[in-house]
Amino acid sequence: MPMPALPVRFEGQDALTIDLHMHSTASDGALSPTDLVALCAERGLTHIALTDHDTVDGVAEACQAGEAAGVRVLPATELSTQWRGVNLHVVGLLPEGVRGTLAEGLIGQAEARERRSVTIAARLEKIGLDDALARAREQAGSDRPLGRPDFAKALVAAGLVPDMATAFAKHLGNGKAGDVKAHWPYLREAVGWILDAGGVAVLAHPLRHKLTRRKRGLLLDDFREAGGRAVELISGFQNPDATRDLARQLQERELRASLGSDFHFPGGHLAPGSMSPVPRTAVAPVWTHPRLAGWVGLAPAA
Repeated sequence: MPMPALPVRFEGQDALTIDLHMHSTASDGALSPTDLVALCAERGLTHIALTDHDTVDGVAEACQAGEAAGVRVLPATELSTQWRGVNLHVVGLLPEGVRGTLAEGLIGQAEARERRSVTIAARLEKIGLDDALARAREQAGSDRPLGRPDFAKALVAAGLVPDMATAFAKHLGNGKAGDVKAHWPYLREAVGWILDAGGVAVLAHPLRHKLTRRKRGLLLDDFREAGGRAVELISGFQNPDATRDLARQLQERELRASLGSDFHFPGGHLAPGSMSPVPRTAVAPVWTHPRLAGWVGLAPAA
């Protein structure tokens, strides 16, 4: 069993055992919302967010499980967006749930995912994966919108590749046949949906995009101008020097820091609450945002 999750501490803040980026079977995770919350409780987490891709379908179940297990569950979603030709994800932390334009936006996201799945299936059939859509649906095990991991599992099950990593490297990763660019909303629009719902917009895992420092700065500037107020300073395990540099960029822009494991399935190198430590920084954690103070248990901002 992995070691219990460690409390996270920012300068001048009480420590919390927290994870604000995880997935369930409502999108491409392996555990049901109930089982995910149970695992979080087992690992000692007290505050979590369920951030399934472009959906909140698992949130009600997770919140119910959280009440029984003594875990505070924050409704959330991870929206697919685009910025200057780069596909990005924005986490919406939603203490008031889904309302306003976000409700319509999530319907559009589901439709875009369905159209993308059909295109991915057609392309993979050309490389030998017969009945690709049905095979991916079988791997998903439900009628939720399909994602590239479902097609990767189908490629492995069909014996066309030895493992998931090879499936992405050869067929589904950036620039490969199965890397279909859906018509995701622009960054500003998606952030607007989150704000309209009374939520906090968080730029997800910015270090994964391998942007130059200058271009990452432009992204942070555009994100802040759109109304984004937090960025994932920590996403799973990452280079400490890159983390410290990102912290400096956030501090320069008065952006708050979020963090999460981006957990999808048991048995991998990540578990709920497993991530790199927070560096010494004056950046404030996202849970000090006035919209989240009630959820985390802080006194309301004056």
